[in-house]
Amino acid sequence: MSLLVVGTVAFDSIETPFGKKEKILGGAATYTCFTSSYFTNSNIVSIVGYDFPKKHEEKFVNHNIDLVGLEHHKEIKTFFWSGKYRDNMNMRDTIDTQLNVLEVFNPIIPDKHKNANYVMLGNVIPSAQLKVLEQLENSNALVAMDTMNLWIENAYDDLIKVIKKVDILMINDQEIQQLQNIDNIEKAVEKTFLLGPSYIIVKLGSEGSILFSKKEKFSCEAVRINKVIDPTGAGDSFAGGFMGYLCSTQEKSFKNMKKAIQWGTVMASFCVQGFGTETIVNLKKEDYLSRFKANFS
Repeated sequence: MSLLVVGTVAFDSIETPFGKKEKILGGAATYTCFTSSYFTNSNIVSIVGYDFPKKHEEKFVNHNIDLVGLEHHKEIKTFFWSGKYRDNMNMRDTIDTQLNVLEVFNPIIPDKHKNANYVMLGNVIPSAQLKVLEQLENSNALVAMDTMNLWIENAYDDLIKVIKKVDILMINDQEIQQLQNIDNIEKAVEKTFLLGPSYIIVKLGSEGSILFSKKEKFSCEAVRINKVIDPTGAGDSFAGGFMGYLCSTQEKSFKNMKKAIQWGTVMASFCVQGFGTETIVNLKKEDYLSRFKANFS
């Protein structure tokens, strides 16, 4: 059993109160694949440019991540994002965004992955997410998606089409209220369920997250970290832990999702302790097992 992850692979330049890193490995699919790989085999569908170095590909290979679906464009550069976090780390300013290969990204699912049982649609333009859904051949696949305010504002119709087709929607507290134009999280969740998803995960940043079904809800506090170095990728790392655990257990019950959300929270806590992916590429089993036990057992 393996997890199919669709999303971005990028270069990030990040500045926080603790330092600055230039052109480090990033992207939603990158974080999700790395953290899910501690639970299951992960397969990526994404695109990189001619400037993407072999050393970064080797990091994926070292985590047994299948790269058959990683397209290499020979004429355009890799997606690039630059941002600066303010002192409280809860707000950041985007300095530069260069879409580059994302402007021509047409996700193609390799034949051997079209029957995937678990699928994570990372935060890419909804039209690309729809193209992925059209290629999936397993009607019983558990499909989760992430999104952001940019798509709510600029690709609303396609976003709604995607939400209607997935099982799990991951979204933060501000975004779900924006999506439904309702200034109340629970009422916004209730209205979103009418579109079709079976589960909604509302991310609350440093306060944790809430898992909703149509009949139940479960609140999960964040793991407290003494020093947050860089919050970039925390949500994607959460998604990797969550979906990776579900895939490894092959159980889709609300009870099991409660445990999965705890594992996602643990993975996110490791992510923020270093710049970019530097902590999540070198996790030791005893470290994440002990952190889970200390916080959730």
